Amino acid sequence: MSHHFIRFSHVSYTYPSGTKALDDVSFLITHGEKVALLGVNGAGKSTLLLHTNGLLLAQEGEVNVGDVPVTRKTLPLVRQSVGLVFQNPDDQLFMPTVEEDVAFGPANMRLPDAEIGRRVEVALDRVGALDLRRRAPSELSGGQKRRVAIATVLSMEPSILVLDEPTSNLDWKAQAGLMDLLREFDHTCLIATHDLELIREVCRRCLVLDGGRLVADVTPGELLADGALRALLGLGAERQELRVKS
Repeated sequence: MSHHFIRFSHVSYTYPSGTKALDDVSFLITHGEKVALLGVNGAGKSTLLLHTNGLLLAQEGEVNVGDVPVTRKTLPLVRQSVGLVFQNPDDQLFMPTVEEDVAFGPANMRLPDAEIGRRVEVALDRVGALDLRRRAPSELSGGQKRRVAIATVLSMEPSILVLDEPTSNLDWKAQAGLMDLLREFDHTCLIATHDLELIREVCRRCLVLDGGRLVADVTPGELLADGALRALLGLGAERQELRVKS
């Protein structure tokens, strides 16, 4: 059984306000793919991401992580496989120190203390934040918080990494380090982003949402060659100059 792929099958979701955030969305992301999720604000990107690990459950259709349907009963197994990094890192940092935040997930997995310590050190090292381990999250800059939030997910050694706008508030050096990390991550990645440089450097496929519907499933090169998609996403014609690996 593989936990390394995500399948959405005719998934729809409507908020209590009546806003239909996802409308009959279907796609498959296979083992090792790095996929960008694009759309203007309100297109449904964050709602879709929340379905990947069961923070929201499909009202119609089905979400599968590997062979496991995402249901209330399967949430512990799904959340061991899917690591979700929120757009606002403050949503993930709540312990007195960085080290305790990064250890929280492995501790809840009831791992031995030595293994928890190893995972904390490896995760913080991978995001370049070992020097922050004794600091309080409230003392960190926005970029530092984002790196630590990613480490809290990496410490659980997920099969699938899901990130919501991971490069926002990062300086160029931190952005480059994050892109190196994502390139080196051997497993599946789904990344909601507006960052064309990240798409160019990391992703080989783009899913485009509009009004909760999946309107395109293309390579980055195809995306920027399509005038209608560029207009939908607010990308000017000058973006055609950007050479994207496809």
